[in-house]
Amino acid sequence: MVFAETRPADLDSRFGLRDLLGLRGRSAWLFLLILEATIALYMVPYFGAAPQWAAFLGMALMLSAAAVVVAMPVDPLPLPVALFAASAGPIATALVLVTSSPEHAHHSVWSAFASSYVFAVLVLRGRVRTAWAGVLAVAAVLVLASLDSQIHSRAMIGSLVPIGTVAAISVFAAVMRPMQRSLSLLREEAMLRAAAEATMAAADSERTRQLARLDRVARDILERIADGAELSAAEREECRLLEAELRDGLRAPQLVTEELSDAARGARSRGVEVVLLDDGGFAGVPEWVRKRVIDAATRELDATNTGSVTVRVLPLGRRVLATVLANAPDHDRRTEIDTDGKVTVMD
Repeated sequence: MVFAETRPADLDSRFGLRDLLGLRGRSAWLFLLILEATIALYMVPYFGAAPQWAAFLGMALMLSAAAVVVAMPVDPLPLPVALFAASAGPIATALVLVTSSPEHAHHSVWSAFASSYVFAVLVLRGRVRTAWAGVLAVAAVLVLASLDSQIHSRAMIGSLVPIGTVAAISVFAAVMRPMQRSLSLLREEAMLRAAAEATMAAADSERTRQLARLDRVARDILERIADGAELSAAEREECRLLEAELRDGLRAPQLVTEELSDAARGARSRGVEVVLLDDGGFAGVPEWVRKRVIDAATRELDATNTGSVTVRVLPLGRRVLATVLANAPDHDRRTEIDTDGKVTVMD
């Protein structure tokens, strides 16, 4: 069995570290809830250190950044989204420094703690460089703040927290990346193998069905032919009708029902040329619409004694689902059935 070659970048986009860590579905929403709660707790001191509008704006920036880095379904994150998440921390930190009084400026370190979690998730989502750019921006803001002796020590500590957090997550991501690629390859091969097995199972099922049908409708006459018996005119006519019926099963399997097959056999025995064609338009169509097509074709076949009848199911995407065209020496009649089951007869 041959498997299609898949590049590592393609695998990373389909099966990233968040898949490896189970950050999809309910687990992702639980993780987001915990992350938002943690960031909110870190940002609470803002409300006693800065004006209310600045505190709300800083918290909104950090919470929205956390939301997009977790909830965005694309890996790696789109660059505009990653840049927004990376800039939220520095902006929120600078906002406190600008709007708060000197004795409360040390609260700016709390946004650095909160932003370190956002940067860590950025690394997991494949935006390592953007995360480090955000870390350096936060550190730069805090280093500038450290020029004030009142917040020197806290600012320096605050600048180190995002660096340590993102460094640890970056090392973790680098270690896990080979395992992720190996699991991605295994997953890809398993999917291809399952698809191939499903295809073979479907083909085997169809072959079994066709053999059972052949055994049911043609076994007796085939045994007579195999025994070398001389066939009568009636038996040769029976062979002709059976051959046409078996051909219908290959060319139009979705049209072959007991009702339609009996009508086609009857029309052929009266000398009518019958052609059944199936181009796949029944896929996704309700069963009652398919039944309406078969009923229309059956009525036309029962009513025709000369000429030809062509029943065709059109390809997907057409407004008209199927057509029944009856050609007789004295008149032609065309019946159309659309995807809504509406039957239109044109004489």
